[in-house]
Amino acid sequence: DRALFASAFTADAELDFRPAAAKWGARPPLMAGRDTIVTTILGLFTGRVDTTHQVTNTRVAVEDDTARLTALVEAQHLLTADREVFALLKNPYDVDLVRDGGRWLIHRMRIDNTWFTGDPSAIFTA
Repeated sequence: DRALFASAFTADAELDFRPAAAKWGARPPLMAGRDTIVTTILGLFTGRVDTTHQVTNTRVAVEDDTARLTALVEAQHLLTADREVFALLKNPYDVDLVRDGGRWLIHRMRIDNTWFTGDPSAIFTA
């Protein structure tokens, strides 16, 4: 759901997947701006990759209208056309949030990688 996914980010959000991707030799660009993030992620996965994420060890520190969230995310990715091709990732997330009325939006997200199994290069290369 493009609109729902987009609603999680500020217009000037940044998503930095470079630390995680570097673990398997990839060099993606920093994704800057909500439209770029949404277009890139949905373009990479929609109709090609099935994915689930489990979030644990969540910590949030709130200060006025900003917050910092850290979490450990296990992300399973399977190619839709070939279920034998997968990547299972254990990723620490570091997220800066800003208050927008009664909700919180992602302003900056940095994703690192602790370990992986499978073939991330097959999943994250369109």
